[in-house]
Amino acid sequence: MLDTVAHPVTISERAAKRIARILSAEPDGTALRISVSGGGCSGFQYGFDLDRDRTDEDIVIEREGAVVLIDTVSLPYIDGSEIDFVDDLMGQAFKVNNPHATASCGCGTSFSI
Repeated sequence: MLDTVAHPVTISERAAKRIARILSAEPDGTALRISVSGGGCSGFQYGFDLDRDRTDEDIVIEREGAVVLIDTVSLPYIDGSEIDFVDDLMGQAFKVNNPHATASCGCGTSFSI
């Protein structure tokens, strides 16, 4: 397993509470997997999935009952990011505050670097 200190991705308190609440209704061992793939209107897009399958190479981030998994292919694209949860007029959603993103779409699920 990679050292999360070398690749600091953080989870805000709001996101941790929301993730923990979601995971409390799922089977034991379930985590929120955050991934990056090609696509979306800005070039790359974030994926948020519930996952019970972990690999030895996954980065595991835990905070206040929240468990987040990030694969090593996605990590360079979100290294140094904060995972947040927003509840505003546009709705509720997880948001990645990514220091590498040079542009993003209006919905916040895709970005370019």
